[in-house]
Amino acid sequence: MNAFLLDKIHRPALALLIARVFTGGLMCYLHGWSKLMEGTERWERLGRGLSHSLGMDFLSIPLGFMASFSESIAAILIIVGWYTRPSAFLLAFTMLIAVSKKIPAGLRDAELPMLFLCLSLIILFSGAGKYSLDSQFSQKL
Repeated sequence: MNAFLLDKIHRPALALLIARVFTGGLMCYLHGWSKLMEGTERWERLGRGLSHSLGMDFLSIPLGFMASFSESIAAILIIVGWYTRPSAFLLAFTMLIAVSKKIPAGLRDAELPMLFLCLSLIILFSGAGKYSLDSQFSQKL
């Protein structure tokens, strides 16, 4: 009976660990790392839509870099659970922009960024959980 109660106690922490590893891992591997490594030409293409709609075309490279950063470096931070909430916020914001760009073409086109947005928000609101560097460092402080 005690083992069952311990399992119940650890289930939310394990669920957050799984969500963090899969969200961050898939985002970084399938989307972010290549964008980060391709450099300024890719960053400019990524940031052009938002910077143009803001009327600030000079921001296309910095905005594209921020999208690449959130899909790669922030995704890695989400995996290990370090600065998890700020990283999840960056990823959620990036996915919100991606959804807004893809939703005019239809729900099917926006499905993947919507799923990543939802997972990012879950991680943002829940925090990193017990099995994370955030938890380890906060216990030592």
